[in-house]
Amino acid sequence: MSETVRLVCPSGRKHAELWGGYLLAALGVLAIALDPSHWANITLGVLLLLLGGGLAAHGHLVVKTPVLEISDGEFHYRRGKYEVSVPFGDIGSYYLLPGGVRSLGLCDTAGRPKRFPSLRSRRTSRAYLPLTGITSPAKVEAFMAMAGIPPRKRSLTS
Repeated sequence: MSETVRLVCPSGRKHAELWGGYLLAALGVLAIALDPSHWANITLGVLLLLLGGGLAAHGHLVVKTPVLEISDGEFHYRRGKYEVSVPFGDIGSYYLLPGGVRSLGLCDTAGRPKRFPSLRSRRTSRAYLPLTGITSPAKVEAFMAMAGIPPRKRSLTS
């Protein structure tokens, strides 16, 4: 496959965190603007500004969304600094794990689940790659179909 196929997973928690931070900061400005002569309004406004700024900064810096990409004959998974690369020929099929945080599992050509190193540098390994909870299974299925990877239930080797 010479062209690049890419899927960026949406992150609802990040958007909620960002908008919550912006809302708290706006409430802080509003509290100070209503009555800047009273110390309680200034204290409340400064606290709301600090909390909103911290929440918005955390939303921008800490929460990383997963990216699935197939290019140059390799499958790439990136989430922040964590990256997994698997040669395209080693992937036989895929499966999706349902739940609060959806996950993508890859199987080798014999139908066995592939193992990946842990996301947090622990000694354990996992057989799946975490996506986000609001990632649509239909989008993942469409991405994998464009890449030419069959689902596990329709795999020739299962």
